[in-house]
Amino acid sequence: MKVSREQAALNRERIVDVAARLFREKGYDGIGVADLMKNAGLTHGGFYGHFASKEDLMIEACQHALHKSLEGWRAKVASDPQRALPAIIDSYLTTRHRDQPGTGCPAAAMGVDVARMSPGARPAFAQATRQQFALLEGLLPDGRPEERRQQAIATFAAMVGAMVLARSVDDEALSAEILEAVKAQLLPD
Repeated sequence: MKVSREQAALNRERIVDVAARLFREKGYDGIGVADLMKNAGLTHGGFYGHFASKEDLMIEACQHALHKSLEGWRAKVASDPQRALPAIIDSYLTTRHRDQPGTGCPAAAMGVDVARMSPGARPAFAQATRQQFALLEGLLPDGRPEERRQQAIATFAAMVGAMVLARSVDDEALSAEILEAVKAQLLPD
């Protein structure tokens, strides 16, 4: 049965949305095409009508997740520009974010997978990372532009690194300590 163009577009959007969540939860190698399609409520056979490969889906899912992440940060800036940076850091370095990678930061959840994929996956990731740096840079109050950029890069790298480490250890207390230690460094009293 042939589906309409509108339905095909909706199906593709659903596949990308589900893949963005599942790749962040399970990693690229942790989920197969059949399970991705099942989670999207579609048959495995329809996958190749939308994507040439699983890697192509990963690239699009990564772009989707990165866009959503930036939207969330921009919403914080729009709601309270003066408190946006502390709000971003405070909401990022939480056990809730740690425990819900499927809805969290793509850099912390998919960065290692993207680094191991073909070069085609990297441009979208690099572009979104540049946008995140620029957003953070714009929130930093003091210093020359190059100093603010350096601080923005260090801030984001610390946040992502803390999240990766917090998710990697098997000790709940140590995991929480990692998040709190980095938060304390980034948000001094």
